[in-house]
Amino acid sequence: MATQPHHQLSRRERQIMDIIYRLGEATAAEVMENLPDPPSYSAVRALLRILEEKTHLRHRQEGPRYVYVPTVPADTARQSALKHVLSTFFEGSVSQAVAALLDMNREDLSDAELVRLARLIDQAHEEGR
Repeated sequence: MATQPHHQLSRRERQIMDIIYRLGEATAAEVMENLPDPPSYSAVRALLRILEEKTHLRHRQEGPRYVYVPTVPADTARQSALKHVLSTFFEGSVSQAVAALLDMNREDLSDAELVRLARLIDQAHEEGR
């Protein structure tokens, strides 16, 4: 079975995947601790099992506990999510997305971050991207 894109998961499934990506790996108890308004422990275990069936997660056993890890590396998942956001909200335009991000975070960007962004843009330009 092919892995569904992250954006096609249910809200709870996405929340669980977000937690596991953020932590790197997690037990059912750790997932439950990090979920907003968590369901029962058995419901969390059932959702983890579903995510395994959908091939988003795999587990290893450590003593009596299962430790869940994503099957898709974080970088790959990040790129897939960004492509989805670009196509859904920005008509595929990177410049529109970057402009929106800069607009949102204008006050939070340090001079060093702005210099780094300018360097990345210059580098992309030099590479013909």
